[in-house]
Amino acid sequence: MGKLQEFDITFKDNKVVYSPGDAVSGTLKITTAQALLFKDIKVNCQGFCGVTSKIDDTAWTVEEQYFSSTLSVADKGTLKQGDHSFPFKFLIPASIPTSFEGNYGKIMYRVRAFIDTSRFSKDYKTEKPFYLLSLLNLNEVPDIHGPSSSSITKTFTYLLGVKTGTVVLKAQSDMKGYTPGQVIKLTTEIDNRSGKTTGTVVARLIQKVTYQTKKPTIDLRTLVQVEGTGVKADKQAEWKEQIIVPPLRQSSMADCGLINMEYFIQISLKSPVVSFLLPIHIGNISVDTTSAQLSRPPPQTPDPLYSSAKPAKLEHSSRSEPSSHNQGPPTTAPRPARRPAPKPVPRMRVSTSSPSAPPAEMDYLANSMPTLYPLLPPEYSTSTLPHGQSLTPIE
Repeated sequence: MGKLQEFDITFKDNKVVYSPGDAVSGTLKITTAQALLFKDIKVNCQGFCGVTSKIDDTAWTVEEQYFSSTLSVADKGTLKQGDHSFPFKFLIPASIPTSFEGNYGKIMYRVRAFIDTSRFSKDYKTEKPFYLLSLLNLNEVPDIHGPSSSSITKTFTYLLGVKTGTVVLKAQSDMKGYTPGQVIKLTTEIDNRSGKTTGTVVARLIQKVTYQTKKPTIDLRTLVQVEGTGVKADKQAEWKEQIIVPPLRQSSMADCGLINMEYFIQISLKSPVVSFLLPIHIGNISVDTTSAQLSRPPPQTPDPLYSSAKPAKLEHSSRSEPSSHNQGPPTTAPRPARRPAPKPVPRMRVSTSSPSAPPAEMDYLANSMPTLYPLLPPEYSTSTLPHGQSLTPIE
């Protein structure tokens, strides 16, 4: 480092994680081996976002800056041989996004220091990043209470196009918002109105990050995948599965105009090829389900003169153990159930539309795979995590 033996930034109490509205304070330490003439010594605190269309490229195509504050800690003069300390303090704005780093961009916060020397001498600079955590309270997300549900009906041909069949696929999650460690409870119903056994049913937790470059770049990742067996010809079945939410970054990058993060549960059949998405939110503060229950009106008691028997429900399999991205198959065996009384089944179409472009890179999940598909194909997977779970057939 030439004349400098030390040029380092230290944060007060070695703190490296901050929240919006906090003060970042610390000390710039300089140790010189000999006297050093300088024009200015400055410390800068900066928060910015940069995105690109090339993977792991730091030559940003588009940037946005959230704040940049500069403090001059010493004017023109001479740093004598020895140790020197310059304290600094910056206030972080109250409305800025959480830190993030992905394949095609990052949201970064850092403190930098500069020593401007004379015209023909070497300038010096150093920097130290810090992490900003902006918590997402799921209770502040609009329409967060209740399940996320969807359904689709598909007509298909088989036996070389000689015969036609229909499959009805319905699914719902118990909630719309989760925090890491919570369990997503999925209920899926398959009504196979054909003479052919369906392929396996698959549920995937998918993460999508959109980077807003000139042509938006989409980065997808399958985080968790679980599977159940197919449904025999002219049978119905209900599949219940649970997925433990792994450590994930929060949904949405509030106050960031260049990066957007979303999460979905994709429900699909491998044959016939049919799928849809259940949008969910991942946050830091869990949904208060008690307040939602208190706000619901009490159930009405039906008039006995006009009451009718409730339609029979599909029997379901024994509850499986929660599934995380590294868990094995459940040990609970399915049990058969009787077919309910026949009832008319209306033709249903997708009630939750798929996003126009399919989820993001996590540094703790190694097998990210970007895709250019406009929709999420049902066979898409970057994970080899089969979770053998049988369905309960209805005799």
